[in-house]
Amino acid sequence: MAERNEPAEEVLSKTKKKQQAKQVELVAEQLTGMADNQLSQLALPEALVREINLARATRGRSSYRRQLKHLAGVLRKQEDVLDALLGQLQQLDQVGRQEKKQFHQLESLRDRLCQESSFAEAVDELAGLVPASEIKVLSRLARSVHQNDDRRASREVFRRLKKLLTDQV
Repeated sequence: MAERNEPAEEVLSKTKKKQQAKQVELVAEQLTGMADNQLSQLALPEALVREINLARATRGRSSYRRQLKHLAGVLRKQEDVLDALLGQLQQLDQVGRQEKKQFHQLESLRDRLCQESSFAEAVDELAGLVPASEIKVLSRLARSVHQNDDRRASREVFRRLKKLLTDQV
């Protein structure tokens, strides 16, 4: 009996190809939904940027879907660009998560400063992070929140914390 020569690459099933195409479509949809400043952070070929902008400008549900499929097709043809793009998108997602986590930590610190019961602990935590002059200002604002339930002061505490802690990083 003659042995069959199998190709070096594994042949993908039709289902697997469809799943991969759907994943690329989702990436295309993510690209069209990104804000301009996020899109400008990505290193994309000019032709791909034109296709993304064309899909963004397309009105009508059916036309938009058709344009997304075309964009996904362009991405599938440029595998090296697609791989690099996936890495960049993953990195952007991680940065977004870190920013969101930092934002929640700042909110928590502000809330603890603005509650009389946890004020002293929050000030002790701040002592190692910010200059003493800023602690005095933050304490004064927090006392205003304690005594008068001053929302403006609460927002100012958050703004100052954000500025101080992001300047350090």
